[in-house]
Amino acid sequence: MESAAETAEAPADAETPADAETPADAAAAAARAGAGKARSRRRRRVSAGSVAGALVLGGVLWCLPGEEAGRPAPGPAAGAQAQAAVRTGTAAALPALEALIDEHEARVRARPRDARSWAVLGAAYVERGRRTADAAVLYPEAERALRTSLSVRPAGNTEALVGLAALANARRDFPAARSWGEAARERAPKRWTVYPQLIDAYTGLGDHKRAAAALERLLELRSGPVALGRAAAVYRDQGRREDAAAALSDAAAGAAAPAERAAWLERAGQLAFERGDREPALRYFQEAVRLDPDQRAAQAGRGRTLAALGRTSEARAAYRAALAGQPLPQYALELGELYESLGMPEAAGAQYDLLRERVRREAAGGVDGALVLGRFEADHGDPQAAVRRLLAEWRRQPGIEVADALGWALHRAGRHKEGLRYAVTATDRAHEGTVRSAPYLYHRGMIELRVRREGAARRHLEEALRINPYFSPLHARTARTALVALGEPSVARVPDFS
Repeated sequence: MESAAETAEAPADAETPADAETPADAAAAAARAGAGKARSRRRRRVSAGSVAGALVLGGVLWCLPGEEAGRPAPGPAAGAQAQAAVRTGTAAALPALEALIDEHEARVRARPRDARSWAVLGAAYVERGRRTADAAVLYPEAERALRTSLSVRPAGNTEALVGLAALANARRDFPAARSWGEAARERAPKRWTVYPQLIDAYTGLGDHKRAAAALERLLELRSGPVALGRAAAVYRDQGRREDAAAALSDAAAGAAAPAERAAWLERAGQLAFERGDREPALRYFQEAVRLDPDQRAAQAGRGRTLAALGRTSEARAAYRAALAGQPLPQYALELGELYESLGMPEAAGAQYDLLRERVRREAAGGVDGALVLGRFEADHGDPQAAVRRLLAEWRRQPGIEVADALGWALHRAGRHKEGLRYAVTATDRAHEGTVRSAPYLYHRGMIELRVRREGAARRHLEEALRINPYFSPLHARTARTALVALGEPSVARVPDFS
């Protein structure tokens, strides 16, 4: 697979005056830019929600206003391409997605009882919200559009049910995603687009057997990039990294459009980074950004990988580019920890403030931010608050990610034995903890060290660094320090069987 040439090495990692000004200013600028874009979209889109609400409540049909002056006309071909993407769960280029949204806003204005157009519009809002992290505006609009589609055509409207499942998954509301997905499967068991949403929902709920069964059914009904991409995610969760990498390679090769190929390459980069393959990961991420400059997850991946390569000035720039277009709390957490590892506490604090603000903003769109906020609070805030938040999350949706975060939060709050139970759940094959994750094993090893299980601690810390020696600019260093302190295994107590 061709990859973009790697960028030239940056000069020595000295802070330039411009970079020294950036952290707090960049965080504030990103927040202001996001708010400005949200206000602009709200002005353009709010009437779509009004039409949906009026249609559901009383049948009064309102009209959408005209588009903003100077806005380019939607491209029909781009809109058609994006429609195929959102209906099948593949990535769409943002300009094409905008064209699709404009087209279907016009359609529902002209034909407000067109259930299919409402469903496509809702799915497009979900994808737009996911790509831009503008959940506060777009996810409520998506829900209104999808529910309007169901109200217009309640029977046999599988497309709207699948859209509602996708919206729930985007909000990290896995019980709702399961309910909508199972309702869609009951009505149309041979409709393959149902099964990717069920896989995500079951995985988020820690139900890996049902996720594997849903994948098996998907592969019976469908071949091609979407099926391969979902298979890769399940294989990765099962610890089958080689199978996951092969599936992603095939998905990228079969992609129909640059944005779709970029999305699969970004996931391949994630997989490569998770196993410590820095240079291949960087090539995947750079090629993804070349194919789709709006692929912000790949820009964040570049930041992660460049930091692991010691190219921290470039890493910071990559993270800032990701946050400018998709200000996800997770990216702010990673950049904050990078600043912290470089001895820049004020810059780190600016990112942590941005994280809190983004979690609050996403909550207005129905997004469950308990996981990322719990992770942040455990290491950089109030561990007791993290425990309360993550315990509630575990009771509602007990996935492997939540088990790991909860175990670590309990440890940080001084409840080490309780924390170890959840850390074992996240990492032990008997408990479906088959993900080969360096951070998970690091957490388990550090908790075991605290409860004086030195042998197990040494084994799991060594495995974490063997999987990925660069898994975190902060915690990989701590893992190495802990291993040095543990020293080599003692043979003093080994019995003599001679």
